[in-house]
Amino acid sequence: MKLKLVSTLIVGLFVVSCMADLRRFEHAAKPDGSMSFLVVGDWGRRGLYNQSHVARQMGIIGEKMDIDFVISTGDNFYDKGLTGVDDPAFHESFTDIYTSPSLQKQWYTVNRFECVAVLGNHDYRGNVEAQLSPILRKMDSRWLCLRSFILNAGPEMAEIFFVDTTPFVSKYFTDPEEQVYDWNGILPRKNYLNNLLMEVESGLRESSAAWKIVVGHHTIKSAGHHGNTVELDVHLLPLLQAYQVDFYINGHDHCLEHISSSESGIQFMTSGGGSKAWRGDVGTWSNPQEMKFYHDGQGFMSVKMTRTEFDIKFYDVFGNVLHKWSTSKQLSFAV
Repeated sequence: MKLKLVSTLIVGLFVVSCMADLRRFEHAAKPDGSMSFLVVGDWGRRGLYNQSHVARQMGIIGEKMDIDFVISTGDNFYDKGLTGVDDPAFHESFTDIYTSPSLQKQWYTVNRFECVAVLGNHDYRGNVEAQLSPILRKMDSRWLCLRSFILNAGPEMAEIFFVDTTPFVSKYFTDPEEQVYDWNGILPRKNYLNNLLMEVESGLRESSAAWKIVVGHHTIKSAGHHGNTVELDVHLLPLLQAYQVDFYINGHDHCLEHISSSESGIQFMTSGGGSKAWRGDVGTWSNPQEMKFYHDGQGFMSVKMTRTEFDIKFYDVFGNVLHKWSTSKQLSFAV
């Protein structure tokens, strides 16, 4: 079913009228044509495991960069998501933690934070509809969480595709290890995934943005605790390669990581160091030239972009820059 959306103002975001399957939102660039944002994942622990320290440094860097929004890569609330819209964890892990003035922007979350957020596997262990509920946005206007959607950043500068990756992972269905997952709205799973993949492909195919970015919770390539996600390698990665996606950004592994692909131009970025990290839990990578950076600890990532320049930095829990990487493109004009 196609969605016809009416243009509406929502906390600095504009819902764009369109006939696309995935909902689209628009976030304007600064007057100088640039845009900047932070990325953090795997964070919601009521300030524990250095979550508060990471949040403080995010506030400092966010002010220096004059960020436009924050992206959350999922696992927003440990250990089992939210129990409902009245769960105090929403305030204790989000509202009361990210208090810096520079972080009072939109969070986008895969199922996550203007804040923009996506949902992670731990979020699916709770009441998913609670995180998706507009009631939370009334409690904290920064919160915007959908299963999957597209953010037109610029616009025409970048299109950011937020993809709900948890339902792709078979073991959550076949071997949940005594965990109970909230699959309301997902079943039948095959239909849900087929529709989602068609919607993502349609959006990527029609995109004319200078930069194409896909955000999901689960890894595609990682040397961390969870490693590669086979199901995404089979089903999602071919779309990213076919439509020349520039970046895949994820959480899930509690680390900071940058892997370049020798098979395509895709850069794989992991920002899952928002709180508890796994010290010493890192595997080897088969192609050392692809592994640009790995930090087995807490931290976050920043992005500054224009239509021709893209700059990434990774920061540790003290705000130190651990890794930076830049690339550029030439603008192409129709003749």
